[in-house]
Amino acid sequence: MIKTRLTERFGIQHPIICAPMALVTGGALTAAVSRAGGLGILGGGYAGVLGGEPDFEAELAQAKSGKFGVGFITWALERAPNMLAKALRYSPQCVFLSFGDPRPFAREIRDAGAALICQVQLLSQIDVALEAGAAAVVAQGAEAGGHGASRATFPFVPEAADYLKRHSPETLLLAAGGIADGRGLAAALMLGADGVVVGSRFWASAEALTPKCHTDMAISMTGDCTVRTSAYDALRGVPWPREFSFRMLKNKVTDEWARREDEAHQSYGALSEKYAQARVENDLDTLCVVVGEAVGLLTSRPSAQEIVTSMVTEAEGLLQKAAALDFT
Repeated sequence: MIKTRLTERFGIQHPIICAPMALVTGGALTAAVSRAGGLGILGGGYAGVLGGEPDFEAELAQAKSGKFGVGFITWALERAPNMLAKALRYSPQCVFLSFGDPRPFAREIRDAGAALICQVQLLSQIDVALEAGAAAVVAQGAEAGGHGASRATFPFVPEAADYLKRHSPETLLLAAGGIADGRGLAAALMLGADGVVVGSRFWASAEALTPKCHTDMAISMTGDCTVRTSAYDALRGVPWPREFSFRMLKNKVTDEWARREDEAHQSYGALSEKYAQARVENDLDTLCVVVGEAVGLLTSRPSAQEIVTSMVTEAEGLLQKAAALDFT
């Protein structure tokens, strides 16, 4: 069993956290990851400000069967701060905030007895997380699915590890972006992380809310089939801060617009009606199929238990093999 500061401080068996993916990490997946010995974090997503999300309290009730956390898109939570109070009534172990300033919510989270986890996309964002009193910082690389920035996981994680060692050595570091198997887990630990936040691999799990047609499509793809752009959010009329782009599988819309970001922002909302209809019809030529570069490592839709077990077993074998190398 791999023990790290994350497993010890959060009282979990394995240093694996399920990313709080909007419209994906519902109560069933959250609970399944925690039962498997990791930590499931329920996707609070847009805090209900955009609509179309699952019943938040129903998902919370399902997640509460074991240890769990709740995650929000911070800029959206600013528009609906009551959603944090609603989540805290269910006593989550932690609250995971990303894409905005966590400081306005830090006291409320701490007062409720929950740990604050802050995801960052740039080294310069770590100081804000530390000012907020984050128990853990997540260094998210651009390989990740969904929203992110431009740093790559492999150099970002050790740089963040060095920074925390100098400025806040008690703060945990988690790695995210492109980690989908035991090789990624082992690599992240070697880079200085205390654990990993896994998105795409759990996105294609039996318990995820991901539509089957999305994972069926993804399983036949490689990492070459993804693209990162801010054009899609602009076209569908979702007010994401422009510094964050969006990774998904390529489709007809991205083929046309991915490199025309300025034009897309000038045409804000032009695709909103068509996109709403695409959601009803599951039109994958228009709809975002949100997954990271690790899509090329997905070959099936196993249970969360199988994913956690296989990741840990593979990582343990690799770390033991490395420890046995003779450098004399």
